Amino acid sequence: MTDSRPLSGYRIIELAGIGPAPYAGQLLADMGAEVILINRPGAMGDIPMISNRGKKTIKLDLRKPEGAAVLLDLVKTADAIFEGLRPGVTERLGIGPKDCHAVNPKLVYGRMTGWGQTGPWAKMAGHDINYISITGALAAMGKKGDPPAPPLNLVGDFGGGAMFLVTGMLAALLKAEKTGEGDVVDAAMIDGTSSLMTIFYSLAGLGQWTPKRESNLLDGAMPYYRCYKTKDDKFMAVGCIEPQFFAEMLTKLEIDPQAFGPQNKPEHHAEQHRTLEALFATRKRDEWAAVFHGSDACVSPVLTYEEAIDHPQNKARGGLTKQGPFTHPRSAPVFNSSSEDAPFSIPSGDADRTVILSEIGYGSDKIVELTEKDILG
Repeated sequence: MTDSRPLSGYRIIELAGIGPAPYAGQLLADMGAEVILINRPGAMGDIPMISNRGKKTIKLDLRKPEGAAVLLDLVKTADAIFEGLRPGVTERLGIGPKDCHAVNPKLVYGRMTGWGQTGPWAKMAGHDINYISITGALAAMGKKGDPPAPPLNLVGDFGGGAMFLVTGMLAALLKAEKTGEGDVVDAAMIDGTSSLMTIFYSLAGLGQWTPKRESNLLDGAMPYYRCYKTKDDKFMAVGCIEPQFFAEMLTKLEIDPQAFGPQNKPEHHAEQHRTLEALFATRKRDEWAAVFHGSDACVSPVLTYEEAIDHPQNKARGGLTKQGPFTHPRSAPVFNSSSEDAPFSIPSGDADRTVILSEIGYGSDKIVELTEKDILG
């Protein structure tokens, strides 16, 4: 059956990395691209990860010139390649943008780092928490008076990194289709995270946001936009920003609007916080979820990732599927023109060696020779 996913027919090479780079490859593979994962020799590439689903894999020692030569032969057949290594690493290996464009001028070369390819910190080590710390994002999160609360590694690694890398690569692929010219995509997590902060720069410019935590619309300061503990020590999320949704919440909670006070009068907020804290503590989370089910109050249960799989909305969308030890999120976004979902198969570290090398013209003798020289895993 013909694959109708939008990236079907595109070949993209992924140099093995951690975290956001494999996830970027997952998104591309989920959308139908043939993603060839170049694993390093050793056991790391054999660890099964959801982010490797739907990919082809081969182990290749890129530290040796013969390994780099194999990669460049693959590059000749590819539409794009991407990596999440420190600046200068691929250049030292002989597989940097100039090396790849010499054999394939139309190639899109994606690069993702925390600090970017340029600047005084470009070659420093770091992780998500470090990258978002200099963008203003981390300082805005958590309770006032406490240290900032790391938002897992969703903001820098995956939001500011992987998503912007994929967006940039897709844009560059469109350009290459029109012009025949490749490009280099420099996706820095600090740039992506700063871009995600756009709304807060807008609000600050309008005088509606301050750097003080728990002093703003979306950071827990408002009684109508925060989480409340329930009787069973779980939580409900309240997000009724608009007046009509706020009124609906009060109706569902059987609160007299006159006694509760106006929504946007700061002098009432302290008491409103206390009222809602006491009220939500009188019932269990799932009891409150039943009260608000089907309403426009913008109140919902806070689920763990284990509970999320059984929520009726997630089940109706087919959003989470259990297979073996893993819970697979469905391919996102969904395309009307495509009936295929991402394959859930997770390949081992060198599963497709013969197929991949045969497709670029390597015969069995050549494969044996590379194996004996420890170029292949």
